Amino acid sequence: MPWKVIDPMTERMQFVMRLKNGERMTDVCQEFGISRKTGYKFWERFQHEGVRALEDSSRARKRLAHKTPPAIEELLVEARKAHMTWGGRKLRAVLALEQPGVVLPSATTISAILKKHGLVQARKRRRQPWRYAGKLTVAQRPNDVWAADYKGQFRLGNREYCYPLTASDLHSRLLLAVEALDGTDEEQARAVFEEVFKVYGLPLVIRTDNGTPFASAGALAGLTRLSALWLRLGIRHERTEPAHPEQNGCHERMHRTLKAETTRPAGSNLMQQQERFDEFRQEFNEKRPHEALEMKRPSEVYQPSDRPFIQPLPGLNYPLHDDVLTVGRGGHIRLPRGRKIFLSYALVDQPVGLREQDDGRWLVTFASLDLGNYDSRVGTFEPIGP
Repeated sequence: MPWKVIDPMTERMQFVMRLKNGERMTDVCQEFGISRKTGYKFWERFQHEGVRALEDSSRARKRLAHKTPPAIEELLVEARKAHMTWGGRKLRAVLALEQPGVVLPSATTISAILKKHGLVQARKRRRQPWRYAGKLTVAQRPNDVWAADYKGQFRLGNREYCYPLTASDLHSRLLLAVEALDGTDEEQARAVFEEVFKVYGLPLVIRTDNGTPFASAGALAGLTRLSALWLRLGIRHERTEPAHPEQNGCHERMHRTLKAETTRPAGSNLMQQQERFDEFRQEFNEKRPHEALEMKRPSEVYQPSDRPFIQPLPGLNYPLHDDVLTVGRGGHIRLPRGRKIFLSYALVDQPVGLREQDDGRWLVTFASLDLGNYDSRVGTFEPIGP
């Protein structure tokens, strides 16, 4: 039963003084409304330690059985400082390999230690983003789907802009390319992809947004010279919906890490920035474990494509078409009787196939993509919608 007065210390003093004056324990305990066990506890404490023993003592454990040793804590702090974007799970997975004899705490405890040392920045809780429910290709194996995009441009130390072009394999998370470019023109982008194709082979699908140089809103089928090259190589170009970057979420998440580790601060020039990108790419592929890969590294999962990049480009064949025409410099094809129809500047010097259909119209095809129908009776070309 609890003490009856507001000040427990005064009550306890009265209790022990009456015992000291010779009163019986049973009688005093009964009057104060406590058990004899409690009474003897306070009496013994008073006899050994005096008045101070009557104060409330802390109930906290005197020793934490699982407290992380200072040396391990220091090891975790140093590892975090070397990799400021790695959380508890990644640090634990890497240190377990590098320090096999060290007993490491759980990932949750590691995160708590990092927070205690001010190495974790609190982020505002965000609403769960809208998730795309459309028919984008699901990557079941390496090279099924590659993602490509430009990380937002930023200024270098010399005040010039850098436009990082990135490409990754969505199954293995392997970062295929991170190139520091001075613009988003098709010529530079084509050179980057041709180099990637030489090293890794060809994917089945490349997924991008609808920006240049991947797509052109006003062009036939959204084609650009770059996406036309992909089609000619047998690569299907898959575009996300406008204003929905979450449809390329894995790639966008990589961009956030790339920005944090390579652009704060940025390099003095493009060459210095490219050096940072190269170091990041090597660490991302070979050292950084990924939770989506059960803490494996991308290089452990990725396999090069069995579809090699062949140069010069193989010719396009249209065995099921009636005629094959080459697109002229103005983006036109010249039909019999001198008629011309405009297709796209992206297809200049490319061969297209024409096949007569049952209704008298002619289907115009580039590689595996049907572009539209030409009606020879009225001389009009009708593009096929998306």
